[in-house]
Amino acid sequence: MREEAKLDKAQMVAERDDVTHTEVQGWLRDLGLSLGFDVWIASNDRSRPYGGGCLADGCLTELPPGLRSGTAAGAIRLIDGLWLESGGNVTAAFEVEHSTSIYSGIVRTLDLALSGERGAVLALYLVAPDAREEDVRAQLRRPAFSRIADLHVRYLPYGELDRHREAIARFGRGLHPIEQLARDLS
Repeated sequence: MREEAKLDKAQMVAERDDVTHTEVQGWLRDLGLSLGFDVWIASNDRSRPYGGGCLADGCLTELPPGLRSGTAAGAIRLIDGLWLESGGNVTAAFEVEHSTSIYSGIVRTLDLALSGERGAVLALYLVAPDAREEDVRAQLRRPAFSRIADLHVRYLPYGELDRHREAIARFGRGLHPIEQLARDLS
């Protein structure tokens, strides 16, 4: 019941702030493309309307071979956004936790991080409304996620992303600007 109450509260806050999951994915897509990354949008979100087209416009149509196979391939396809180098290496993974359970996003990012070579993914981000920071932290304190600190998963609040995304797109390079906005979860 507590978890449902938290989700209901998060949903009300998200609706009040009038930002949608798709909109945040679009911000991340546009930022990734402007910073020179190849971008992957979750397979189940690709056809969502966004910006006069579809959310996946301008993005990869399929994952690189190394990510398409293996036991974690199904979960990786559902990660909300991936920024990749032109050679197919994942630079950053973003899970947008708008109003749903944070747990599933953490599991997908873990599947990605633990399915390849150690350190192959440079950055993992849980992107959520500003009001959900404590919910994100609470999930990461669960015993099941006790080793997540080793993977350097970070929290990226909507407000920071929204306030700085245009400047990042215009003047930013690489992951540095995103790292400056993100908060450590350890």
